[in-house]
Amino acid sequence: MILSGKTSRFALGGALAAALAVAVAFPASAQRDPEYSAARAAGKIGEKMDGYIGIVGSETPDLRRIVNDINIKRRAVYAERAKANNATIEEYALSIGCQQILKTSPGEKYQAPDGSWQTRTSAAPSRDPRCP
Repeated sequence: MILSGKTSRFALGGALAAALAVAVAFPASAQRDPEYSAARAAGKIGEKMDGYIGIVGSETPDLRRIVNDINIKRRAVYAERAKANNATIEEYALSIGCQQILKTSPGEKYQAPDGSWQTRTSAAPSRDPRCP
């Protein structure tokens, strides 16, 4: 997805404002699942730039189930919130991805702008240049 022009920037900005409340809810609800928390802490899953989580390394049926479950729930929220904020799902999801990557803790995995998986350090994570 390429954002360009005043309309897209405005939509991303509006989506980001609304996303802040939603972004807070994702970690809280997901971390109630001990399997998700364990996989995240072990670096088996991480936050992607597109607002979803992904599997880092080898896929297992259990990891695929965890990732699919969370991503399906995220997409439903994104669709609802994007419509309410006059943004596309992709714009809204990117704004969430920007925030979720910022919220990773040292040792957790996240996707860098080049698509590679990185381990968060105490330094700021590398984020998509479209992130506000």
